[in-house]
Amino acid sequence: MNLPALRGHNEALLLDLLRGAGPAGLGRTELAARTGLTPQAVSKITARLGGEGLIAEAGRAVSTGGKPRTLLRLVPQARYAAGVHLDRDELRAVRVDLAGTVVAQSRGPLDFGAGPDAVVEEVVRALARVADPGGQPLLGVGVAAPGPLDHRAGVMGRVTGFPRWEGFALREVLAGRLGVPVLLDKDTNAGAAAAASDAADAPGGFRGASVYVHVGSGLGAGLRLGGEVYRGGRSGAGEFGHQVLRLDGPPGRGGARGCAEVLCLEAVARGDRAGAARIGGGGAANLVALLDVERVVLGGRVVARAPEVFLDGVRRVIAVRGAGAGPVRVALAGAGVAEGAAELVLGPVFGRVG
Repeated sequence: MNLPALRGHNEALLLDLLRGAGPAGLGRTELAARTGLTPQAVSKITARLGGEGLIAEAGRAVSTGGKPRTLLRLVPQARYAAGVHLDRDELRAVRVDLAGTVVAQSRGPLDFGAGPDAVVEEVVRALARVADPGGQPLLGVGVAAPGPLDHRAGVMGRVTGFPRWEGFALREVLAGRLGVPVLLDKDTNAGAAAAASDAADAPGGFRGASVYVHVGSGLGAGLRLGGEVYRGGRSGAGEFGHQVLRLDGPPGRGGARGCAEVLCLEAVARGDRAGAARIGGGGAANLVALLDVERVVLGGRVVARAPEVFLDGVRRVIAVRGAGAGPVRVALAGAGVAEGAAELVLGPVFGRVG
């Protein structure tokens, strides 16, 4: 038995429960009951976490006749992580606390076509703007970028329209410049991580199969299957926009004709948001039928401009198609891609798989 790993696993279990409980906190008895750990083990772990400043007392529970129980809560400001969203024309960086709350952010234009060196400098400057004034180092930085890319190696792939990025070791270069761990993933996977965190932290937390559909400068999707982001064996899963919906349609950036991305973005360009929503809904319905997805989450700046139009349009298409074995929830993303990139860094602290 790997005792350090087991200890870390048990600490993560408790931290995850306290994160979900919010400022109200939980008592040690509740923590023991929910984790299956002994009260003695919970006391030892909470003492250790308290000593590290990660948890603190949240007051006393109302007495039911005996001694009032001491409640414990997560200390969100004890640690921070950062997330960066590299879009084709915009860069957004955030610093979040352990609760996932954004405490600082920076947004500005980005020329992704300027190449890796110029973009790296922009990322370094953006992170300096969101840094902790007290100088507390980050747990790490999550970077969400357009795909394709190799998540495991931290290397960019042949991004459509931007050939200079192919083979660039973005994770290694940024880690060397920043001096902290860096994680690289596709923007849609970061969106899926943000959506999953929102759902898990909500009352009656949802942990089933879901898809995050992102409509921005492109159209993509992130998949959450079996409790974790599904990337595929080569980090290529979720190329949602390449679904061919019309065989004789217009050519897309990836070379195919009538793909979901080109049809959706053409509708957006002519101001037909309802039409764009129907196209996104058609693609989402395909995934619902193929993967038995139970939840569809919509995000991206195009969705943010007309959230109700997209929500209603996607719901209608999925309902008409009758895809899936049961009801499908369609919801708006509660957080952005940059937040999701930071959540991929925070996930292991709470025993959540990225």
